[in-house]
Amino acid sequence: MEGRKVVVVAALQFACSDEVSSNVETAERLVRAAHVKGANIILIQELFEGYYFCQAQREDFFQRAKPYKGHPTIQRMQKLAKELGVVIPVSFFEEANNAHYNSVAVIDADGTDLGLYRKSHIPDGPGYQEKFYFNPGDTGFKVFETKFAKIGIAICWDQWFPEAARAMVLQGAEILFYPTAIGTEPQDEGLDSRDHWKRVMQGHAGANLVPLVASNRIGKEIITTEHGDSAITFYGNSFIAGPTGEIMAIANDKDEDVLVAEFNLDKIKSKRHMHNCIFFSVVEYGLFMGEIFKLPFRSGNV
Repeated sequence: MEGRKVVVVAALQFACSDEVSSNVETAERLVRAAHVKGANIILIQELFEGYYFCQAQREDFFQRAKPYKGHPTIQRMQKLAKELGVVIPVSFFEEANNAHYNSVAVIDADGTDLGLYRKSHIPDGPGYQEKFYFNPGDTGFKVFETKFAKIGIAICWDQWFPEAARAMVLQGAEILFYPTAIGTEPQDEGLDSRDHWKRVMQGHAGANLVPLVASNRIGKEIITTEHGDSAITFYGNSFIAGPTGEIMAIANDKDEDVLVAEFNLDKIKSKRHMHNCIFFSVVEYGLFMGEIFKLPFRSGNV
């Protein structure tokens, strides 16, 4: 008989200013709104403390980074999570000695900091010059056991890679979360990736039989670069997908929004067990990949 492990997830979507205090206030306001709607786990978009600065390669933007321990925004979200009894993944620009990372701290419903994930896949192209600022993450893909569910967190460009989603689900993730900052391409006004972006993540949900939550920003942001001004119009379209990839809730490309959806994780787990023909065990997956790519496989190292 199926149990009733029910969780309500939320995706936030808003336009950022370039003032940390106003953005954190907006995030808190929308977290509270999601809580009123019954949300247990609430996703805020990527690098929400300010503009998406990676349009330019500027040394002064490194001043935006702060150490993980004692980070003021993380501490504020810890207090908020404890007050409301909700889980909040918090995206931030991390300074770690001489390295810098695009990171997420996962805050449990009692305010406990459960740990850190550092973005693994770092893009480097017009408008999205992240390799200038961020080292490739060294945490590996991780799963965090929160009060409400085991969750996998990856960040923006990670979402294009099926291996990231699979690695998290193989570690027990019951829901996948992707904070994001994506929009127009400064070098090509005719390129619109939003539908491709959604379909790829819907595929992760459907292939792994888990819900998925993606949170993106909106608004036009102009950054002064060494070659003049660069502008990106972020296309929003934040969404929540169900375990077969179906869209449960979706925002538009212009408006602030709080999306919520409810899932019975016990029921979804039973469906995964019934579809074990497409859901490899860790060992089977490692042997399969090793045969395809002629790579050595060591148990527990997938």
